[in-house]
Amino acid sequence: MTGKRVLYQEPQATFFHDVMTNLFTDKMTKAATYYNLHPSNPELMSWGNNAPKIKDLLQLSGVTDTYVTFEYLVPYNMKRIDCILYGRNSQNQGNVVHIELKQWDNKGVRDTDCEGNFNVDEDSDTTFQVQAYTGGGHRLVSHPSQQVRGYNDYLTGFIEILSSKELHIEGLAYCYNYRKNKTPNTLFDEKYSELLQAYKTYAGDEVQELAQHLQQALGNGDGETIFHKMINSPIRPSKKLLESAANLIHEGNVSAFALIEEQIIARNVILDKIRKIGNKKSIIIVKGGPGTGKTVIALHILALLAGNKKSYNIRYATKSKPLLEGVKDRLPRGSKAKLLFSNVTQFIPANCEPNNIDVLLVDEAHRISNSANNQYTPTDKRTNLTQIQTIVQAAKISVFFIDDKQAIRSVEIGSSQLIRECAKEYNADIAEVELKSQFRCNGSDNYLDWLEQVIYNEPVKSSFKEDEFDFKIFDDPQTLYDEIKRKDSIDGQSARLTAGFCWPWSSSLDENGDFVKDVTIGNFAMPWETKDTITNIPKGYVKWYEWAYKPEGIKQVGCIYTAQGFEFDYIGVIIGPDLRYDTEQQCLITDIKEIKNPMLKRNAAYFDNYARNIYRVLMSRGMKGCYVYCCDENLKEYLRAKIRDRK
Repeated sequence: MTGKRVLYQEPQATFFHDVMTNLFTDKMTKAATYYNLHPSNPELMSWGNNAPKIKDLLQLSGVTDTYVTFEYLVPYNMKRIDCILYGRNSQNQGNVVHIELKQWDNKGVRDTDCEGNFNVDEDSDTTFQVQAYTGGGHRLVSHPSQQVRGYNDYLTGFIEILSSKELHIEGLAYCYNYRKNKTPNTLFDEKYSELLQAYKTYAGDEVQELAQHLQQALGNGDGETIFHKMINSPIRPSKKLLESAANLIHEGNVSAFALIEEQIIARNVILDKIRKIGNKKSIIIVKGGPGTGKTVIALHILALLAGNKKSYNIRYATKSKPLLEGVKDRLPRGSKAKLLFSNVTQFIPANCEPNNIDVLLVDEAHRISNSANNQYTPTDKRTNLTQIQTIVQAAKISVFFIDDKQAIRSVEIGSSQLIRECAKEYNADIAEVELKSQFRCNGSDNYLDWLEQVIYNEPVKSSFKEDEFDFKIFDDPQTLYDEIKRKDSIDGQSARLTAGFCWPWSSSLDENGDFVKDVTIGNFAMPWETKDTITNIPKGYVKWYEWAYKPEGIKQVGCIYTAQGFEFDYIGVIIGPDLRYDTEQQCLITDIKEIKNPMLKRNAAYFDNYARNIYRVLMSRGMKGCYVYCCDENLKEYLRAKIRDRK
């Protein structure tokens, strides 16, 4: 393998030979090893089942010169498209046909009370990896045509040769064990007719029709040429959410960010609750780690409903002022869409009648405070309710987007469990969806698994390759910063330097009216992002909440509060002396004595977990790379040792 993000790639004739001689699965398994993927026995069986079906389909179609790939890893993600076929269509245009393969049968697919999602028997489809809900021997999945549409938009958005339309792309699903002329016939319900017309799902008894379609789509051969054009096409830079916010919200262009796999499931759950909105409250918990698309889904829903003919009273709320202001900053001046965005503190009873909001989308819900009051709440507006209670009370449907591993200080108590308890208190319906697939760290699940194992002192079983994610350890902070500045200077690219809270944060400027360079390590010295107490900001600098999204932010070091919820192409992280490697205990330890942030020092019992969470968050902000400097020499050598022996 050469890192082309495909587990199997061969001309049609070789593919036929590999299937007939039982070499296909062996080749797939060997290629999977390159990406540190470890297919389970059920997945190996599914590969063995899918390949003959594609072989038979191609033979039936009569095409002779296609190129065949299986398990194509999409850009910036580790999700894989089952099969892609390459060739020229009847107009002699280069064509890329991606196929979602399902082993579902009619009895194994059951409709749910959530439109667009289905329950599938565990043994009916062994290829589906997302654990959205499990229980009772079935899984929740989205309609195959929705999956196809998501991948179609995603590939078109990132692969230049498809974006420019030099090559044509089309997608379809093939459920070869399913029968259209048999009941139950859930997948082909009338309510999906428009979707099926645009992105067709073929059943097993439609194989002749599908074969004829492939003859039209690929019959002029030359598949290998088309494959190499596709696989060698430049990949467009990863989309930044904030940069696309105006397109997504103000213009209502939901294709600005394509949703795929379990993101579609989450969207379906939310939209279904909205369709059935009534007097009974509903609460939805969308759980996901760094970069899984929680904010994307929230803004996607906001855009859909804001442009809906049926008028909904909908709000997007978050405690993160940088994130809130960052999204609003990208909207045109005077845009009414800005009125849709609020801080979570706004929903106290004095400001909001019960059930006044139809849909309240709460982003970064792990940052919810215990008390709904804060230092700015007037005496006559104060309440005894918790912040979760005020949110649930205010809305008919509350959607909480949360990562339970991002808790970083004691006053922020948002958790899935507390939300569940509040749902019971208000007798609300509750649904949960978990997002597994992440779009940060170049899509490297291997890096994120490795990071969590290292940070939380778990056995380090994962590894990642140099070309999978750009992770470097620097010997001094100045060299690290110089490289981050260089990355940020590249057109269309962003980078920021961050650090742990091991240096004081000055509340005022120095005697010359300049920022105090609080973060000092040897000869290296830089100021933190602007503290909110500093109102006379020196020229060329920005407010603290603008650090992440305005270019001047590169001049200052960011902390966890300003970086949380954001993404950059490259992130620089100075790991302070609060996280060290103990050579005697042979593990990472934390030291609260090194912390200069009063908020973190107040709750010593939870500090160890908070400190680890902080570095997990900071080191997962990069789309393409993470560059690190360690104040502790032992930690630096430990991290180097952990990546030195990667294969």
